[in-house]
Amino acid sequence: MTSQTPPPLPVTVAPAPARAPAKYAVTLSTRTSRVGETLLLVTAIALCLMPWWGDRSLIRTSTEFLYILALAQMWNMLAGYAGLVSIGQQAFVGIGGYCLVVFGVQMGLNIFLVVPVAAVVAALVAVPSALVLFRLRGAYFAVGTWVVAEVFRLLTANASVVGGGSGTSITAAVQGIPVWWRDALTLWGAVILGVGAIAAGYFVLRSRYGLALQAVRDSEAASGSLGIRVRRMQWMLYIASAAGCGAIGAIIFISKLRISPSAAFSLDWTTTVFFIVVIGGIGTLEGPILGTILFFALRGLLSDFGSWYLILLGAVAVIVMIRMPDGLWGWVLRRFNLSLFPTRRRLDRTP
Repeated sequence: MTSQTPPPLPVTVAPAPARAPAKYAVTLSTRTSRVGETLLLVTAIALCLMPWWGDRSLIRTSTEFLYILALAQMWNMLAGYAGLVSIGQQAFVGIGGYCLVVFGVQMGLNIFLVVPVAAVVAALVAVPSALVLFRLRGAYFAVGTWVVAEVFRLLTANASVVGGGSGTSITAAVQGIPVWWRDALTLWGAVILGVGAIAAGYFVLRSRYGLALQAVRDSEAASGSLGIRVRRMQWMLYIASAAGCGAIGAIIFISKLRISPSAAFSLDWTTTVFFIVVIGGIGTLEGPILGTILFFALRGLLSDFGSWYLILLGAVAVIVMIRMPDGLWGWVLRRFNLSLFPTRRRLDRTP
């Protein structure tokens, strides 16, 4: 007799409950970014109210801080996002300053209305300059921008109609304007340029144009293969940066009330913002803010050391560049993942 194995009983497996597909969303804003936006707004309001609660020395220092910050943001957008390293942005600062002489002193236009005019004039001058400069690449482009700035300086120094090499005074254009109003309007213009440069950069970099700019910064060849018009993007940013520097130049020399070719087209304007952006963190919006704060702090601490001031300033720059190649804010971003004005998109899972 043989034993037979009974057939296995059928097993019924209950189907797993259906799961809803996970949903994801691309986000830009974070809790930290909301804090940053609030701080920027509160700071702008406090600065606008400063003529009623601050003394004249504080107002002038704040004005200088803001126009240096605006210059740094202009250069940061140009070099940090468009990949155009310029050492000749002082050309447009000088053009903006001399618009005060032509339109304010000689033509009698209100000196504060000259500021937007200076932006337009600088942008128009940047167009033919770009036709020449954009034929160059890399270091040749950087040297070319400096050559253009020197050409403008020499032309201005030999133009007696605007004071020649010795320069001229702008006090005639501010006669009749009370000192309080002159200081307040200069400060408000600097607030518009300084805070506005941060806000405009934040808005642009969070748009699709910002994605294109960051792609151009990372690789021109790769972004061009994706259909991005690289030269067009760089061209537009170069013109916008020139317009901003022109308006800043007008604000600078409204506060100084005297202009000369050596001061208006000085290489110091570019070397200062170069130090600020590299130390703070190039390619970030927070970097120039931190770099400007550090620059003014070091200037206040080291100004009594005479010629050692520049040596110590250079030593700080070298140490930071060696230890923190991405700048101070780049180190903060890498170490703590902290960004007050984030421009990178994140893929978050929604509940």
